[in-house]
Amino acid sequence: MTLTTDIKISLYEQDYQLWLEQTLNQLRNGDFDPIDLDNLIEELESLGKSDKHAISSYLMRLCEHLLKVKYWESEREACLRGWDIEITNFRIEIQKRLKTSPSLKRYLQDSFLSEYTYARKLFLKTSQLDPDLIPEEPCFTLDRALDEDWIGCDRD
Repeated sequence: MTLTTDIKISLYEQDYQLWLEQTLNQLRNGDFDPIDLDNLIEELESLGKSDKHAISSYLMRLCEHLLKVKYWESEREACLRGWDIEITNFRIEIQKRLKTSPSLKRYLQDSFLSEYTYARKLFLKTSQLDPDLIPEEPCFTLDRALDEDWIGCDRD
């Protein structure tokens, strides 16, 4: 006697791109009954999480580079141009995401302090500077960090 398992593998699991095209066509045609709602909902939730993760990552890296400009004096002369390019890149990436999803601005504001904290940790690991020299609270606001005309903290 052999046991057979009747497991139906969904199109979503077999061929994601084909599932996506089929789902889009069903939505466009108003053919809602056969739509794979569970996977569609999962994909939509994933999109939101992905955008939040990306914008958080860019904000953390932006803060890290602003800290480099302000505090890493021994490397500033040799690295400032590269840091400035990276700062510009991170700002552009953040602005691109805010343009398509303006509501992420609130998410940025809510996560600013935690992303600064991660950036500080990464900066300290990279620079090996004394942690007591780098404030635990940011020396700049989110708006200032996103200001394309501002290179970084005013140096003391």
